[in-house]
Amino acid sequence: MRLSAFSVVDEYPSDRRPDRLLQVVRLADAVEEGGLSTLWVAEHHFHSGGVSPAPPVLLAALGARTRRIRLGALVSVLPFHNPVELAEQYAMLDRLLEGRLNLGVGSGYIPLEFEGFGVDPQQKREAFDRSLETMLAAFAGKEVRSPAPTASLVRINVLPVQQPHPPIWIAVQRREAIPFVAKRGASLALVPYATLSSQRELTEEVGEYRAHLRPGSRGEVAAALHLYAGEHSDHARHALQRYLDSRLATQSSFYQEKVRRDPAHASAATLERDGWAIFGSPREVAERLRDFAATGVDEVLGIFDFGGLPDDEVRASVTSLGRAFGNDRTSSEPA
Repeated sequence: MRLSAFSVVDEYPSDRRPDRLLQVVRLADAVEEGGLSTLWVAEHHFHSGGVSPAPPVLLAALGARTRRIRLGALVSVLPFHNPVELAEQYAMLDRLLEGRLNLGVGSGYIPLEFEGFGVDPQQKREAFDRSLETMLAAFAGKEVRSPAPTASLVRINVLPVQQPHPPIWIAVQRREAIPFVAKRGASLALVPYATLSSQRELTEEVGEYRAHLRPGSRGEVAAALHLYAGEHSDHARHALQRYLDSRLATQSSFYQEKVRRDPAHASAATLERDGWAIFGSPREVAERLRDFAATGVDEVLGIFDFGGLPDDEVRASVTSLGRAFGNDRTSSEPA
């Protein structure tokens, strides 16, 4: 099981903190120094729960800062964008990264973002399917057409280094979608704290994914956990509660529904009890991550920079845990 880092890029403007995006750029140094596999960044719009509206821009900056780690979007929200433009941007990014790009895609889940783009959430799955099909064809150098009614067939003029396309992850928050991801041959990205109550449920979802993978597929499962390795676990618990409060305030729909069913899940203590947050010394966290591997997950997406944790603590947590946990593969290898 690999260890990576995943930044939601949540921001708390009332605190006079350093520029949040530059903190993520500095986080890349720690991810590389600590020997982690990948640094992933989210895409969000119109709220402080995530201030990375253009992942290709941020990933290009991270690529200029790093040499070894892979870099990924988790996720590019396909219904919000023209798929031909997205294919151009991510193909160009893969070229600049010399083949280090991982591409996570999803259909979105925050009502404010759908309202801001004028996208009907009832149509998001159809839009997602059409966009992904167009992007994959464009990456392979095939003729594609933009959604505009009068658009002509075109071929993008920059192709990705990784052919026929960069490794694809699809983010899922509804269990019934898992077989469809597996049958596509795509890898699966999960955020268990938002939807699941136990690691047993996660193990079942991983098993369901494996059972539906098409023969010969190299599909993998990645799951996000909040992690803190250091001397101040009390800081991490306070920051996690702040993060959860912000998720509810931004109407993170799946997490909201989970809390509605059982209000205890609004508590950081509950998430830690359920194993979706692991805090302690580097050795303690590394040992618990090795136990977590029993779920069958291939990659842990460590959310280290959550809830306004101090930048120096975040980077120390990443490097110390990376060294304690160890990674047994070179991250320049496609996942």
